[in-house]
Amino acid sequence: MTKLVVAKFGGSAIGPDGMLIPEIINRINNLKKDSKVIAVFSAPLTTHNGKTRSLTDVILEQGKNAENGQSPSLDIVKSTYDKILQLVNPENMDACKNTIDLNLKKASKALDDALNAKEFVDEVRSRALAFSGEILMSHVMNYVLKSNGIKSDSVDFDDWPIITDNNIESTNFLASKSRENMDKIALLVEQNEVVTMGGFIGKTIKNVTTTYERGGSDRTAADLGILFHKIYETSIDFEKDSAVVSADPKIVESNLSQVLQLSYNEARLAGMFGMKILDPIAIKEIVENGVDIPIIITNMNDPEKTTTIKRILDEQKGHPIKIVTGKENCAIFRIETNLIQKLLTSLEKDKRYSEFVMLSPFTKDGIEFSRILFLDGDYVKRNEKYLLGFDSLATITYNRGVITLIGDEMWRVQQVASRTSAKIGDAGLNILNMDAQEETSRIIIVVEDADDNIRKAIKAIHQEISKINFI
Repeated sequence: MTKLVVAKFGGSAIGPDGMLIPEIINRINNLKKDSKVIAVFSAPLTTHNGKTRSLTDVILEQGKNAENGQSPSLDIVKSTYDKILQLVNPENMDACKNTIDLNLKKASKALDDALNAKEFVDEVRSRALAFSGEILMSHVMNYVLKSNGIKSDSVDFDDWPIITDNNIESTNFLASKSRENMDKIALLVEQNEVVTMGGFIGKTIKNVTTTYERGGSDRTAADLGILFHKIYETSIDFEKDSAVVSADPKIVESNLSQVLQLSYNEARLAGMFGMKILDPIAIKEIVENGVDIPIIITNMNDPEKTTTIKRILDEQKGHPIKIVTGKENCAIFRIETNLIQKLLTSLEKDKRYSEFVMLSPFTKDGIEFSRILFLDGDYVKRNEKYLLGFDSLATITYNRGVITLIGDEMWRVQQVASRTSAKIGDAGLNILNMDAQEETSRIIIVVEDADDNIRKAIKAIHQEISKINFI
């Protein structure tokens, strides 16, 4: 069976104003030696007033201006693509310019619609982001690849294979409908060495433009893997500035160990709890669709350094605790246990939201209460009315941070709970909740989200891990 690599290049891989695109070309040339390639692109970064920003944030800012009655501007966006255009050869220059102008005209129309309506939401927001960011970048990269002698083509939005539900701004992948719409991209893959496509963007059956939440390009790569895994021997490759290490290098600066393999479960938990490995919903969608695809996290600067994410791991010989990570801005929702099932069903079926974990229940005055740890406090704030609709006497506590240890075989580590909690105490932090479950091989420690509490706790625990014996 022919091999196919779905390679995702995020904004940091592209670099400010396309600075790292020559490295992307090198990586694609290497990947296509023994595989067909679908290259999924995020919106590029730009440099403005001395600061590096994503074009996504630039457009969101212009949309906010439009809501407030200020005329939006695409000058920063246009300047960014003009710089990337310099990587296109004369033969492809005019076509690329026309593509940039056409897409920015669509984005400008969406922003004008927002200005007239004084509202930057739903499809207007999605169109502005799509045609200034991911979709446009995929077309520009197609011309860049052609200019470097690579046989490539790009996916037009009319032929988009990612079909989603009607949740416009935080949409959900519909695998069966997407399979019905993949004839064009399948033909492009068959006829070319590389096919480029924008991440983050979907569309409904009725052609309404939709977006995933931030980080959604990871989901696009996973969705394409789901669609193609029966046609090609498919793998997914996330090109980053580092493979996975045992903690965030921005927090723990020394004694980091490289993580060679992660299970789907380990990678999803790490992503949920703050490690920027990949969007955990991407793995959730792979699992829900019954697919087994290897996911490779590749260090673009040193492609020999990789982390492989698999459903079933090879025999593990290293320390069972692979990662120490943490998440700020969490919230705890307390509700009577006899009322929680309706909420959980609604979160799954109606909201299709899963970025939470269940903590151990407790009993007070003869009544059992359940606790849900939401890993995004802003989501809870936006949906307070919805959540409290299931129990008006439920309580919500904000400003919580959580630290967790990742490792499916953590049960093999001796005294792990006592020693990690002791290290947090040594760091001067007060543990508000500690939840350890042998069945899920999970330890969750909740502290107050204040100052640099989370960073201090991660450093303290990471330092202790290597000293703890394991079976």
